[in-house]
Amino acid sequence: RNLLDMDTFSKSDPVVVLFVQGSGSSEWKEFGRTEVIDNTLNPDFVRKFVLDYYFEEKQNLRFDVVVFGAQDFLGQAFVALGEVIGAQRGRLERPLTGVPGKRCGTILLLAEELSNCRDIVTMQLCANKLDKKDFFGKSDPFLVFYRSNEDGTFTICHKTEVVKNTLNPVWQPFTIPVRALCNGDYDRTVKIDVYDWDRDGSHDFIGEFATSYRELSRAQSQFTVYEVLNPRKKCKKKKYVNSGTVTLLSFSVESEFTFVDYIRGGTQLNFTVAIDFTASNGLPSQPTSLHYASPYQLSAYALALKAVGEIIQDYDSDKLFPAYGFGAKVPPDGKISHQFPLNNNAENPSCAGIEGVLESYLQSLRTVQLYGPTNFAPVINQVAGTAAQVTDGSQYHVLLIITDGVISDMLQTKEAIVTASALPMSIIIVGVGPAEFEAMEELDGDEVRLSSRGRFAERDIVQFVPFRDYVDDSGNQVLSMARLAKDVLAEIPEQLLSYMKTRDIKPRRADPE
Repeated sequence: RNLLDMDTFSKSDPVVVLFVQGSGSSEWKEFGRTEVIDNTLNPDFVRKFVLDYYFEEKQNLRFDVVVFGAQDFLGQAFVALGEVIGAQRGRLERPLTGVPGKRCGTILLLAEELSNCRDIVTMQLCANKLDKKDFFGKSDPFLVFYRSNEDGTFTICHKTEVVKNTLNPVWQPFTIPVRALCNGDYDRTVKIDVYDWDRDGSHDFIGEFATSYRELSRAQSQFTVYEVLNPRKKCKKKKYVNSGTVTLLSFSVESEFTFVDYIRGGTQLNFTVAIDFTASNGLPSQPTSLHYASPYQLSAYALALKAVGEIIQDYDSDKLFPAYGFGAKVPPDGKISHQFPLNNNAENPSCAGIEGVLESYLQSLRTVQLYGPTNFAPVINQVAGTAAQVTDGSQYHVLLIITDGVISDMLQTKEAIVTASALPMSIIIVGVGPAEFEAMEELDGDEVRLSSRGRFAERDIVQFVPFRDYVDDSGNQVLSMARLAKDVLAEIPEQLLSYMKTRDIKPRRADPE
């Protein structure tokens, strides 16, 4: 909009060049160009750029607007892909800069997710007059579905349950992603085998039939009956008709929603930080302390906070982050606190942006006394209390806890996490320093679902990583922090989706343009 006019006798002929930056790299590489639009200062470009999107990475983009042919520079804009996706309705307008003393106009960016066959099918089948295979009883039939591959081979994609002792089974409805059934190709062959189950695993083949997704989908308006044929029997017996029939009773399709659907529908990510101020970190003024920041390098705490926070802030519209410390004696009376606001404002513990959190963190280091013990439960319960106030899917909370290790209130923390697992929230724990972090691995719940007093966590909401795994020997801090952010944030989209799914919350429709 309102580009600079560089042509003498007409308006500019603009083209936009997109550059991308590799993860952890400062080098810009050209990704692609739009078409040229002649003689206009308000071009609407048609050509799209198709990019792979990763929530957990900072994907920096640069848009240069130039005049075609003359290559006159009209301005540029820098933006992270997450900012465009996190913007309302996936629309972001940015001023163009780079021509000294001139107003360069603006660039309007629109992001949309390409549909990658995200549909899920639910269907139910029954059979009639199947061949009897068992000597003393009827058959125990089940179905096996196969997807055909490009090379003509078949891959198994679903098995129904076994229905015992009947030649007229009715199988339970089941769901399967369309991707798994036909790889998104609606006309690709789907082969279905009918077997009689045997305890020893040598299941008897009753017969088979073939169909396609397109054919199956017609059953939404009518029953579809398939003949089950056994090729060997067909060759042997002249009067062979079939080995029974299978009827498709019902077939329905639902779209599987993605993380981007919810973000575009207005779901806000609310980011809260909790930092460990226990004495085991060492005196902040000493170079051996995990809180020590030299003039040349941030502390491990500050690095972890920046790495994670700079990505997540793109999805938080107000950029205000509540930030707490725990395990310190706090002025004026020196009481131990496990959730003191870093900005010293109990009424409003929010800091402006990640820089505001860093500022308040460094200020707290100068005013509180590092002490103990290491209690997580109070700050988890604090965020859970906020998350419990809005559970309609419009708000999702992410708590980042940065700690040096051994947890003192394990039982209470497990109880707090199990309770929080039913709420719209996730917890990221970054362990700094040389301690052993076995307790954190248990909280992570990847291997064994976390439980407390006989109650199991509804979903896995904790992601733990040890900071030391990301200290790059080559000294490339940018790359190692990009890897840290990638690993701790990778599970957030799935965790958000699991909450929405268990509550049957659908994304809100983005307002029409």
